[in-house]
Amino acid sequence: MQKNFVIKRILYSMLAGLLFGLVFSEVTFLFVGETAREPKIIQVTIPAGTAELVAHGEQPPSVPQDMTFVVGDTLDVINQDKVDHQIGPLWIPAGTSASLVLGKPESLAYECSFQADNYIGLDVRQPLTLFTRAYGILFAGIPMGILLSIYMVILPSKKKNDAT
Repeated sequence: MQKNFVIKRILYSMLAGLLFGLVFSEVTFLFVGETAREPKIIQVTIPAGTAELVAHGEQPPSVPQDMTFVVGDTLDVINQDKVDHQIGPLWIPAGTSASLVLGKPESLAYECSFQADNYIGLDVRQPLTLFTRAYGILFAGIPMGILLSIYMVILPSKKKNDAT
């Protein structure tokens, strides 16, 4: 009878630890939701008049300053301005487009002619997959379950007093 009670405590503790791991990891994954997707083509359009805005130190409203990608994304830059532009290794003549495949996780700081400060940050991350999520749950849940199990085995169980 005592052995089954201890096994039940250990199993409940492991389940509680895994539940904690599930909640903890899923809450943290909410903050990186932008990478929970398959790679895709992301288009950035340089609108007409951008060179004039940048010359006056103004930020073009439709052009993001920093961008986040997943490995395998393709950045497609479409230049609708009358002036040639550059972003890192890409040279985009007026009225054309150019593409950049982002093939490995890294943080890039590129010179960018269509930004007011001549800089753009590109953050390339690993995509969040089902395996990554399961790993996060197990990585947090199993140690927590073990700690709870140790605590529950050490904690004495309440016994009913038959003295009335």
